[in-house]
Amino acid sequence: MALIFFIGIALAVGAGFLWVVQEMIFRGRWSYFIFFLAAFLPFYITSLSIVYLATQSAEVVGMFQILKEVIVLVAILVFLFYQKGIFDYPFRLQSTDWMMLAFLSLGFLYLLLPLGEASFINKALYYKSMLIPGLVYFLGRNTRFSKLEIGWIFKIIFAVAIGAFLVNCMESFLLGAHLQQLTGYALYNQAINDIDPSGNFGLTWTFETQAVTKRLASFFSDPLELASSVLMGFAAGLIWFLTSKKEYNWPYLLVMACSLGSLVFSASRAAFGAFFIMIFFVALVFKLYKLIGAGFLVLVCFGVYVIGFASDDFYFFVLDTITFENSSSLGHVVEWLLALDSMVANPLGIGLAMSGNAGSVTDELRVGGENQFLIYGVQLGWLGMMLYILTMATGVVLSLRVFYQTENTMTARLAFVGAVTKVGLLLPLFTANAEMYTYVAWLSWWMIGYNVKEYSFIKNTTNQIFPDFRQ
Repeated sequence: MALIFFIGIALAVGAGFLWVVQEMIFRGRWSYFIFFLAAFLPFYITSLSIVYLATQSAEVVGMFQILKEVIVLVAILVFLFYQKGIFDYPFRLQSTDWMMLAFLSLGFLYLLLPLGEASFINKALYYKSMLIPGLVYFLGRNTRFSKLEIGWIFKIIFAVAIGAFLVNCMESFLLGAHLQQLTGYALYNQAINDIDPSGNFGLTWTFETQAVTKRLASFFSDPLELASSVLMGFAAGLIWFLTSKKEYNWPYLLVMACSLGSLVFSASRAAFGAFFIMIFFVALVFKLYKLIGAGFLVLVCFGVYVIGFASDDFYFFVLDTITFENSSSLGHVVEWLLALDSMVANPLGIGLAMSGNAGSVTDELRVGGENQFLIYGVQLGWLGMMLYILTMATGVVLSLRVFYQTENTMTARLAFVGAVTKVGLLLPLFTANAEMYTYVAWLSWWMIGYNVKEYSFIKNTTNQIFPDFRQ
């Protein structure tokens, strides 16, 4: 059975990869790399698990592991190759560009400096995890898509949202088990990542609540990545629902419902909180103040339910979460305090690969690791953390300006999803190394780059200084 799945995955991934590469190389459509990433990244860990289960070969797994980086690098090379006057290429840098360049330059400086106890190889691997999203942003910054091509991106996002929920339903009602228990996830983690199985389901503790109930991940790497990713699916469904004719907008209600369903199956408290923050942000963007009132009413009703009607287990679960007496919440606080203590003692940082949950960070050297902002703060100092925050903040602001000012509906939809997704990720970023969730992280950075490019067009009032790269 594993061999059949392996053959199917190999054929699907290989066909998708080869189609995108030939479109990029022979037709100059280097921006099509984003289609491969959007379709492949949600299944990334699941596909690697099945590949290892079928082949027991780290080398074969390695070939699949590097596909996401290879497609980005090929896109960069093809982009450079198809520019007739690359040295005359006009640069009109916006605030987000400056922040991103400063952040990546600081990271490169820390790669070269003899700072920290991590090996140079581990530092280089960690810097790669910072650089690739920056390259995705750069490619988005130079992408010119038609309405049809933007529509393909949204169709993939919709398919992922609906597919994730259907797999969740299969896990819950048909299999009675996590999909990862069948795909060799634990074996892959043990052999490739040197992570032993843990928890009551033989996976990791992330896959269960403290009440030993299942937290489902669908085909994503873990429930936290699923929860963060469906926020983007909900935002995409919402903007299409709000900007489509009433007789044609019912499918987007289905996308939103599936996204919410997966959010429930993931049982992620941070993602639930992020969902309400996202709704509040959407209400401000559209000036739907009644929606803010409705959200507040939902919170009040939830509070009444917890206090007056919920079981004792659920009551104390909510209470312990709010008061940070829950072991998971307490663990976050401990990690935050460790990171802050390091940042106070070392305001310039302690070097790359010294914090976070990336594979290049060894347990013996790790300082903190459950807050994306503090992870960068520990390694790159207060300056690095502020540059990362400003990159996100300026990206959201410029995306909103595009949303309000563009006359292109598809561009406005992309601007909305990019901005709302980044805002929705705020809480997950506070409780996890969320830049490792490559599907939602990389796609949202591509959207931010695309939106900054559109903002440049709007600001400069003419497209003549920007060559049209679409073939």
